[in-house]
Amino acid sequence: MAKILVVEDDPHLSGSIRDWLTFERHIVEVVSNGSEALDLLKAFDYDVVILDWELPEMSGLEICRQFRNRGGKASILFLTGRGAIPDKEAGLDAGADDYLTKPFHIKELSARVRALLRRPSQLPTNTVRRADLELDLSTHKVTKGGTEVTLARMEYALLEFFMRNQNRIFSTEALLERVWASEAERSPETLRTCLKKLRAKIDAEGQPSLIKNLHSIGYMMESD
Repeated sequence: MAKILVVEDDPHLSGSIRDWLTFERHIVEVVSNGSEALDLLKAFDYDVVILDWELPEMSGLEICRQFRNRGGKASILFLTGRGAIPDKEAGLDAGADDYLTKPFHIKELSARVRALLRRPSQLPTNTVRRADLELDLSTHKVTKGGTEVTLARMEYALLEFFMRNQNRIFSTEALLERVWASEAERSPETLRTCLKKLRAKIDAEGQPSLIKNLHSIGYMMESD
C-alpha cells in the first residue's frame, strides 16, 4: 500500500490510473491542475507522485522543481508525450525519479510505481515479517502462523504501514494523514475503530498487542 497523488488533466487517463492503482490497494488521490497539486503536496505526505508535464496553471516541471526545492521526498514519475532526450534530461534534472512517455500500458506504469516504492523501503524481498505475522507486498496476502488472515482494505493499509515502519512512533494525526486519503472522512475515532478490528485479527490472545499504544504520544510496532 502506498499513498499516491496523480496530477493529470485528462480525466479519462487519470480515472484509469486511479482505478487500476486502487485495485492494487493503493490510496490514490487525483487533481487536474498545478496549483491544487502544490497545495496537497504542502499539506500531506505522499509516497509517489505521478505527474503530467503539461498542466493548467503550472507545468509539471515547475511543480517538481518547487517540491524538491522545499525538501519534498516523495518519488516522482513524470507522464508526458515529450520523448526527446533533452526533455527527459530536463525532467530528471528537475528532480523526477522516473519518466514514462505517453501512450503507455497501465501495467508498465504499475510496475514502475512498484519499483519506485522499493527504493525508499530498501526491502531485500517482497515480504515483511513481525513475530509469526507475514505480509507479502506483491500479493497483499497476510498470514499468521501460516494461516491466511483476511483484512478489510484500511486494516491492510494500516498494517502494511506499521510493518514497513517498525520501531517508529506515529501520532494519531500522522497516521490519519499517511494512511487515509485527504478527502476521506477521518477522525481519531476512525483510527481507533480500524486499529481495534486489526488487533483482533493479528494479536495472540493473552499477549501484548503487536501495535503498541504509547499514552499521549502515538502508536508503534516494534521489530522482533
